[in-house]
Amino acid sequence: MRFFMKTKIMKLLLASLVLVLSANAKDGSVTLIHMGDIHGHLVPRINMRKSDPNYGVKVGGLAYVYDQIEKIRKEKPNNLLVNTGDTIQGSAEALYSYGSDMVTVLNEFEIDAFAPGNWDFIFGTRRFIELFSARYGNKPLANWNTITANLYYSTLYEFPATPYASKAGTRVIKPYDVKVVGGVRIGIIGLAADRGPQAVSTMVMDGFFLTPGEDELRDIIPVLKNQENCDLIILISERGLAGNLELVEYIPGIDVVLSSDMHEETHKVLVSKNGVLLVEEGQDGTMLGQMDLVIKNKKIHSWKWKAHRIDVNNNKANPKIAKIIKEVRSKYVKGPSFHAHVNPINGAVLRTPIDTTIGYTRVPLHRSNFSDAKEMNAVIEGSSHDFLADAFRSACHSDVGMIRGFRYGTHIAPGAIKLEDIYHFIPIGPQIACGEVSGDQLYWQIERNAHSSLTKYIGAWGGGWLGAFAGITYDLDPTKTYGNRITRLKVNGEMVDREKMYSIGGYWYMDDPGLINRMKALKIKVLKTRRGGIVDAPEVVAHYLQTLPNHTVDPMLNRVNMLKPLPMRIGLNKEIQPLKGSPQPDGLE
Repeated sequence: MRFFMKTKIMKLLLASLVLVLSANAKDGSVTLIHMGDIHGHLVPRINMRKSDPNYGVKVGGLAYVYDQIEKIRKEKPNNLLVNTGDTIQGSAEALYSYGSDMVTVLNEFEIDAFAPGNWDFIFGTRRFIELFSARYGNKPLANWNTITANLYYSTLYEFPATPYASKAGTRVIKPYDVKVVGGVRIGIIGLAADRGPQAVSTMVMDGFFLTPGEDELRDIIPVLKNQENCDLIILISERGLAGNLELVEYIPGIDVVLSSDMHEETHKVLVSKNGVLLVEEGQDGTMLGQMDLVIKNKKIHSWKWKAHRIDVNNNKANPKIAKIIKEVRSKYVKGPSFHAHVNPINGAVLRTPIDTTIGYTRVPLHRSNFSDAKEMNAVIEGSSHDFLADAFRSACHSDVGMIRGFRYGTHIAPGAIKLEDIYHFIPIGPQIACGEVSGDQLYWQIERNAHSSLTKYIGAWGGGWLGAFAGITYDLDPTKTYGNRITRLKVNGEMVDREKMYSIGGYWYMDDPGLINRMKALKIKVLKTRRGGIVDAPEVVAHYLQTLPNHTVDPMLNRVNMLKPLPMRIGLNKEIQPLKGSPQPDGLE
C-alpha cells in the first residue's frame, strides 16, 4: 500500500514539475540582426562581382550598415544585434590603430553579443584581452559583450613560456550569455575559429589555445536548457558555414547558427537535416541579416529571413556614424590631421595619405567569384591576387612571385587604384623577401593549398584559398586526392624541374626569418629602402605600379587550368567555397 502511495505522490510531483517548467516556458518573438566579417571596412567600396544585382554600385560602409540596423530596430523593437568576428583587421585604419578605430565606431552600435574571429587575434594576446575580455576585473575597450567558449589560457605544458601562468587552463572570455527579449529567454553560445591567424607571426597566439568547440557545446547546451531554462539557443560562431553545419549535425540542441569566416552569402537560409537554421553575411559589411522568429513551447514556431544588401542606393549614411568615421579617418587621409603612423607588425612608417592614387587598372581587381562561375572562381584564383603576385615577382626580378590565398580583400573597379585599396588586400604587415626554393617545394606548396581548400574533410581546411603565383601555370583536378591534383606545373612556360632551384618573391616576417610565404628558402634577401629602412608590402606594390606604362596594370588571368568543375552547391545559395562532398553525419547529399 505504501509503495502505491509513494508512486502516486511521485507521479503528482513529476506532473507538478512539468507544469512549473511549462509555465516558465515563454512564448514570444525576437528578431536577430546579424553582421560579420567586416574586416576593417569603414567606408563603401565598389562591387565587381558580375553576378550580383548591384554590380558596379558602392556597397557596405558602416554608416550605411547602421542605417539598416536602425530601420530594423524601429520596425522590430524586440531584437538582438550580433557580430560574428573578423572585425578589427582588414584595413589601414584597423592596422595602424591596433583595432581601436573599429572599436570607436562599433561601440556606437549597441552590439548585444560578439564572437571573435581568427583575425581578431592579430595584435597579440595582450591586446586581445584589452579589447575583449571582461573577466578578472577587466573592462574591455569594446563594449560588444564578447563570448567565446573555446578559448583558454595555455598551461605550462602547452606553452612553457606562457605569460598567463596564474590563469592556465581557464577561459579567457565567458562562454555564453542569456538574454530575455520579447518574452523569450535566449541562450547564446560563442565560438571562435579554432585557429589563430595563419599568415602573420607565429607568436600572436602566445599564451592562448583554441579547441574545435565540440566538447564545449556538449557541456553548455544542457546547462542552457536545464539550468538556465532557455527557450531558444543560438550559436554565434566564426568556424565557417561548413564547419558549423557539421557541428550542429553531430551535436543536437542548437536552434540557430549565426556564422562567419567563409564569406558566404545566405540569401536563403541553409536548413540542416535536423532543422537548424544557418546563415552567413558575406564580407566587408555588404550584407546584413534579419531573422524574425516566433517561439512557442521552447521551439521555433515560425521564422522569416531577409538578407539586406547594403549599398548607397538602398541605404543612407547615418549622420552620427558617418561623422565618427570621418573623424577616425582624418588622420590617415589628405588634410591637416594627417600624420605618419608606425606599422605595429613590422615597424614600417606610413608617410603617404591612404587616399592617394598610386596607379590604375584596366580590369576589375578582386577575388569573389562564386564556385560555379564560368570565369575564375575565388577559391582557385582572383585578378587581385594575380596582380599582387606579379608585383612581388617584379620587385625581386625572380622566376616566381607568390601571395597567400587570403579570403578578405576589397574590389577595385577599372580606373584609379588608391593606397588604401592595397591595404585592404595586405593589412597584415608583411615585408617582401627574395630567395630560392626548389621546384619540389613549389609543387608541394600548391598541393597543400589545394588540399586545405578542396578536401571533403572540413577539419583539414586551412582557412584560406589557393595561393596565387606569378610565373607559374598548372592544371588542377579538384576531384583527385592529395598529391595528385596538380599536373603540368610550368615555371615561365617550361615544365617544372623538381630538383632545380627557382628564385621567388613573397611575404616575409621577422619572427620567421628563414621562410618566404611559409616555405623554407635559401639566400633570403629582404627588400629595404635605399637607406636600409623597412619597406611594407603595400609600398612594394605602389612602386610596381610606378614602373608600368602609364602606371596601369592589366594582369594575365586564368593561370590555373581547371580540368573539372568544383563540386556543386549543397543549398539554395550560390557559394564561394565548394561545400559539396563535406561529410555530414545524416547526409545532406
